[in-house]
Amino acid sequence: MNSTLMLRRFCCCNATVTSSAAVSSQKKPLVFLGSPEVSATVLDSLFNASSKPDSTFEVAAIVTQPPARRGRGKKLMPSPVAQHALDRGFPSDLIFTPERAGEEAFLYSLKALQPDLCVTAAYGNILPTKFLNIPPMGTVNIHPSLLPLYRGAAPVQRALQDGVKETGVSLAFTIRALDAGPIIARKTLEVDDHIKAPELLDLLFSEGTKLLIHELPSLFDGAAKEKAEPQDDSKATLAPKITPEESWLCFDEEASVLHNKVRAFAGWPGTRAKVIVIGTKNDQDILDLKVITTRVSCHRNHVTEEDEITFANGALLFPCARSIGLEVLEVQPPGKKVMPAAAFWNGLRGQKLKIVKMERVLPAAMSTL
Repeated sequence: MNSTLMLRRFCCCNATVTSSAAVSSQKKPLVFLGSPEVSATVLDSLFNASSKPDSTFEVAAIVTQPPARRGRGKKLMPSPVAQHALDRGFPSDLIFTPERAGEEAFLYSLKALQPDLCVTAAYGNILPTKFLNIPPMGTVNIHPSLLPLYRGAAPVQRALQDGVKETGVSLAFTIRALDAGPIIARKTLEVDDHIKAPELLDLLFSEGTKLLIHELPSLFDGAAKEKAEPQDDSKATLAPKITPEESWLCFDEEASVLHNKVRAFAGWPGTRAKVIVIGTKNDQDILDLKVITTRVSCHRNHVTEEDEITFANGALLFPCARSIGLEVLEVQPPGKKVMPAAAFWNGLRGQKLKIVKMERVLPAAMSTL
């Protein structure tokens, strides 16, 4: 089956929705909203739970981002959630891909399904009041932070960037205000000094899925609404969306700050450093180097020239603020694959490296929803 063809704009024809894979009268309909790969793991757990003999619910429909062009060939591909659903045999006409969740045709089709509950996990679109009014038991979201901390688009990345030693995941009702709904359940996790954002995101959504599956009975019978606790807005912090401009490393900052940024921005957009390669004849070339893996040096900087990058113990040592260096263990030169710092250093064949000073880029201000 050609999944790209099957995922048409979105199927909003009444007859199609009601005739194809009609919702069982014996099970409560749940609609799932999600888009990236991490959301597909949540959907998979819902499929597995709904297939059990004693299950009281079923996945009635899936809402995800429209197909997008990906990869080198820029082929039009369904979202990871849509692809996973198709691979599991879910009816393609019950996979909705509206540009906006407030489109009237989409809302009309959603109402026809009469969902008791909606579940979101990294869906990527704002849900308007018209949507939130449809499921009688509400819409719940898996949010990878300990709300009210880190409300917004990048909670995992901003938490790592701040160097937190503890974070978690929250299961909360969705309201119009950004990530501000009453909290049903939460799980706290310790954060080590080396975990990167993609691994932490997977871990938090795995724990959040367990919370969701455990709380489904209370969500369907209304007990979750009664026990949910309102958030303390006075303690709220924001996690604004990351921009590519933030990916540059500024070595006037402390090594610990830069190390946390490398962990936080791993995956996308990554972190980059401008370095000067000085040849044996003092010819110079500026190189944009992707910084993949780092650690904070246990030793003070000992450099003979200002901004000089040295090599020791398998790592490139970048001088930073307060004379503590950042040890870079893996890099990716332009047009090449990720490589150990030792391989990059050996490839220089005696050429020197220096830092190009960059100005610090602050996160863009988050607009109020």
